Amino acid sequence: MSPDRDDLFRQESDRIRSFFIRPFFLSLTIGIPFCTYKFLFGVAAIRAGGDGSVLAVSGWLVVGWALADLLMNAGRALADLIGREAPFEYCTLAQAGRIVRMPMVFLALDTLLSFAIICFMLWSGWIALLNPAESYLWAGATTLNLISLSVVSLYNEIAKAGREQQR
Repeated sequence: MSPDRDDLFRQESDRIRSFFIRPFFLSLTIGIPFCTYKFLFGVAAIRAGGDGSVLAVSGWLVVGWALADLLMNAGRALADLIGREAPFEYCTLAQAGRIVRMPMVFLALDTLLSFAIICFMLWSGWIALLNPAESYLWAGATTLNLISLSVVSLYNEIAKAGREQQR
Protein backbone atom coordinates (compact mmCIF):
# COMPACT_ATOMS: atom_id res chain seq x y z
CA MET A 1 0.00 0.00 0.00
CA SER A 2 1.12 3.54 -0.67
CA PRO A 3 1.54 5.95 2.26
CA ASP A 4 -1.63 7.83 1.26
CA ARG A 5 -3.66 4.61 1.06
CA ASP A 6 -2.17 3.51 4.42
CA ASP A 7 -3.36 6.73 6.05
CA LEU A 8 -6.79 6.46 4.43
CA PHE A 9 -7.12 2.82 5.54
CA ARG A 10 -6.03 3.72 9.08
CA GLN A 11 -8.49 6.62 9.30
CA GLU A 12 -11.40 4.54 8.03
CA SER A 13 -10.41 1.68 10.32
CA ASP A 14 -10.26 4.01 13.33
CA ARG A 15 -13.68 5.47 12.48
CA ILE A 16 -15.27 2.01 12.27
CA ARG A 17 -13.51 0.84 15.45
CA SER A 18 -14.67 3.92 17.34
CA PHE A 19 -18.27 3.12 16.38
CA PHE A 20 -17.97 -0.46 17.65
CA ILE A 21 -16.82 0.71 21.09
CA ARG A 22 -19.40 3.47 21.50
CA PRO A 23 -21.87 3.00 24.36
CA PHE A 24 -24.75 3.25 21.87
CA PHE A 25 -23.50 0.26 19.88
CA LEU A 26 -22.55 -1.76 22.98
CA SER A 27 -25.91 -1.13 24.65
CA LEU A 28 -27.90 -1.89 21.53
CA THR A 29 -26.08 -5.09 20.59
CA ILE A 30 -25.01 -6.54 23.94
CA GLY A 31 -26.66 -4.82 26.88
CA ILE A 32 -30.25 -4.69 25.65
CA PRO A 33 -30.22 -8.27 24.32
CA PHE A 34 -28.85 -9.44 27.70
CA CYS A 35 -31.64 -7.50 29.45
CA THR A 36 -34.12 -9.27 27.18
CA TYR A 37 -32.75 -12.68 28.16
CA LYS A 38 -32.91 -11.80 31.87
CA PHE A 39 -36.43 -10.43 31.54
CA LEU A 40 -37.74 -13.47 29.68
CA PHE A 41 -35.98 -15.79 32.14
CA GLY A 42 -37.78 -13.99 34.95
CA VAL A 43 -41.10 -14.32 33.12
CA ALA A 44 -40.47 -18.05 32.58
CA ALA A 45 -39.61 -18.50 36.27
CA ILE A 46 -42.86 -16.79 37.27
CA ARG A 47 -44.80 -19.13 34.99
CA ALA A 48 -42.92 -22.23 36.12
CA GLY A 49 -43.29 -21.40 39.79
CA GLY A 50 -46.92 -20.44 40.02
CA ASP A 51 -48.48 -17.88 42.35
CA GLY A 52 -46.58 -17.09 45.51
CA SER A 53 -43.88 -19.71 45.11
CA VAL A 54 -40.23 -19.01 45.83
CA LEU A 55 -39.55 -19.53 42.14
CA ALA A 56 -42.19 -16.95 41.14
CA VAL A 57 -40.87 -14.41 43.66
CA SER A 58 -37.35 -15.03 42.34
CA GLY A 59 -38.70 -14.53 38.83
CA TRP A 60 -40.10 -11.15 39.80
CA LEU A 61 -36.71 -10.18 41.25
CA VAL A 62 -35.04 -11.15 37.97
CA VAL A 63 -37.63 -9.12 36.03
CA GLY A 64 -36.80 -6.12 38.24
CA TRP A 65 -33.08 -6.69 37.69
CA ALA A 66 -33.64 -6.87 33.92
CA LEU A 67 -35.69 -3.67 33.87
CA ALA A 68 -33.09 -1.79 35.94
CA ASP A 69 -30.36 -2.95 33.55
CA LEU A 70 -32.52 -2.00 30.57
CA LEU A 71 -32.92 1.54 31.93
CA MET A 72 -29.18 1.78 32.50
CA ASN A 73 -28.37 0.58 28.96
CA ALA A 74 -30.96 2.91 27.43
CA GLY A 75 -29.54 5.76 29.50
CA ARG A 76 -25.98 5.04 28.34
CA ALA A 77 -27.10 4.82 24.71
CA LEU A 78 -29.05 8.08 24.97
CA ALA A 79 -26.17 9.85 26.72
CA ASP A 80 -23.84 8.70 23.94
CA LEU A 81 -26.23 9.94 21.23
CA ILE A 82 -26.33 13.41 22.76
CA GLY A 83 -22.56 13.47 23.23
CA ARG A 84 -22.41 13.06 26.99
CA GLU A 85 -20.76 10.48 29.18
CA ALA A 86 -23.17 8.58 31.41
CA PRO A 87 -22.43 8.80 35.14
CA PHE A 88 -23.39 5.15 35.57
CA GLU A 89 -22.40 1.74 34.24
CA TYR A 90 -24.19 -0.54 31.75
CA CYS A 91 -25.78 -2.73 34.41
CA THR A 92 -26.50 -2.99 38.11
CA LEU A 93 -23.70 -5.48 38.74
CA ALA A 94 -21.10 -3.25 37.08
CA GLN A 95 -22.48 -0.32 39.06
CA ALA A 96 -21.98 -2.34 42.26
CA GLY A 97 -18.49 -3.12 41.01
CA ARG A 98 -17.70 0.60 41.06
CA ILE A 99 -17.87 0.44 44.84
CA VAL A 100 -14.82 -1.83 44.89
CA ARG A 101 -13.27 -0.11 41.85
CA MET A 102 -13.76 -3.15 39.60
CA PRO A 103 -16.74 -2.38 37.35
CA MET A 104 -15.34 -4.37 34.42
CA VAL A 105 -14.94 -7.49 36.57
CA PHE A 106 -18.57 -7.19 37.63
CA LEU A 107 -19.62 -6.49 34.04
CA ALA A 108 -17.87 -9.74 33.07
CA LEU A 109 -19.78 -11.49 35.88
CA ASP A 110 -23.02 -10.08 34.46
CA THR A 111 -22.03 -11.44 31.05
CA LEU A 112 -21.37 -14.87 32.57
CA LEU A 113 -24.76 -14.83 34.31
CA SER A 114 -26.48 -13.79 31.08
CA PHE A 115 -24.87 -16.67 29.20
CA ALA A 116 -25.85 -19.03 32.03
CA ILE A 117 -29.44 -17.80 31.74
CA ILE A 118 -29.39 -18.48 27.98
CA CYS A 119 -28.05 -21.98 28.55
CA PHE A 120 -30.52 -22.71 31.33
CA MET A 121 -33.48 -21.51 29.25
CA LEU A 122 -32.43 -23.74 26.37
CA TRP A 123 -31.39 -26.87 28.26
CA SER A 124 -34.18 -26.83 30.84
CA GLY A 125 -36.88 -26.47 28.21
CA TRP A 126 -38.13 -23.24 29.79
CA ILE A 127 -37.78 -21.61 26.39
CA ALA A 128 -41.06 -23.41 25.58
CA LEU A 129 -42.78 -21.41 28.35
CA LEU A 130 -42.47 -18.26 26.24
CA ASN A 131 -45.47 -17.16 24.22
CA PRO A 132 -45.01 -16.34 20.51
CA ALA A 133 -44.35 -12.62 21.08
CA GLU A 134 -41.77 -13.42 23.77
CA SER A 135 -40.17 -16.00 21.48
CA TYR A 136 -39.79 -13.29 18.83
CA LEU A 137 -38.17 -11.03 21.44
CA TRP A 138 -35.75 -13.84 22.33
CA ALA A 139 -34.97 -14.50 18.66
CA GLY A 140 -34.53 -10.79 17.96
CA ALA A 141 -32.15 -10.36 20.88
CA THR A 142 -30.18 -13.41 19.78
CA THR A 143 -30.02 -12.25 16.17
CA LEU A 144 -28.89 -8.74 17.11
CA ASN A 145 -26.29 -10.03 19.54
CA LEU A 146 -24.81 -12.74 17.32
CA ILE A 147 -24.83 -10.78 14.06
CA SER A 148 -23.14 -7.81 15.72
CA LEU A 149 -20.55 -10.11 17.28
CA SER A 150 -19.87 -11.59 13.84
CA VAL A 151 -19.60 -8.16 12.20
CA VAL A 152 -17.14 -6.97 14.86
CA SER A 153 -15.10 -10.17 14.49
CA LEU A 154 -15.06 -9.78 10.71
CA TYR A 155 -13.96 -6.15 11.03
CA ASN A 156 -11.18 -7.12 13.47
CA GLU A 157 -9.88 -9.78 11.08
CA ILE A 158 -9.96 -7.39 8.10
CA ALA A 159 -8.14 -4.74 10.14
CA LYS A 160 -5.59 -7.32 11.29
CA ALA A 161 -5.00 -8.45 7.70
CA GLY A 162 -4.58 -4.81 6.67
CA ARG A 163 -2.00 -4.21 9.40
CA GLU A 164 -0.11 -7.37 8.40
CA GLN A 165 -0.18 -6.29 4.75
CA GLN A 166 1.40 -2.96 5.74
CA ARG A 167 4.45 -4.70 7.21
